[in-house]
Amino acid sequence: MTQKIRIMLVEDHPEYREIVELALGREPDMELTSQFGTAERALRNLLDHDAPNQPDIILLDLNLPGISGLEAIPHFTATLPGAKIIILTQSDREADILQAVMLGASGYFLKSTTVKQLTEGIRIVMGGGASLDAKVAKFVLNTLKTKLTQRDIQLLLTEREMEILSQLAAGQVKKEIAERLGISINTVVTHVSHIYEKLNVKNAPAAIAKAFQMGILPGHSNIFL
Repeated sequence: MTQKIRIMLVEDHPEYREIVELALGREPDMELTSQFGTAERALRNLLDHDAPNQPDIILLDLNLPGISGLEAIPHFTATLPGAKIIILTQSDREADILQAVMLGASGYFLKSTTVKQLTEGIRIVMGGGASLDAKVAKFVLNTLKTKLTQRDIQLLLTEREMEILSQLAAGQVKKEIAERLGISINTVVTHVSHIYEKLNVKNAPAAIAKAFQMGILPGHSNIFL
């Protein structure tokens, strides 16, 4: 039997925690293993438990008592580097969206999102991709304005790196990119690592956001939908 996706929920409203618990409980491949009302309690729990019991996904609200969700992201990343962080919040503030993505969140969803969109987003992130609420993606694509010249782009990224970055923007995960380009997954991983290093980002959504900001990628991206 395939192991379920282990999920930790950090949300200070009990009623909303119950809604999320019921929604995830209907998914055969997901398990809500823990839930906390503050980031501090969640972090203490991560430090106190063995790796086999640690979550794969952390669903994190931003407006929390004590340490905010944004302040907590680096702590979660340092404490459990293998876990993916998905923001689940009411905040559609531009500063919150960009800061969360740049700090390393692999997903950003508003609480108005549907259960189907959220669970599909969890699966995408767990598979190595990234997922943003459509409203959030629209903001990202419409507000990032700084552009590089074509020559600057060519100097920054190689042709193969550009090809792989475009595939990431199309919503492809590393395995799919490897199959599509006819190269090994290890080669894709190496190229993606170089892309992150050159763009000075931590993950796919941050790379895509920065690529649009710099004018490296034109048009729109399916990775956010």
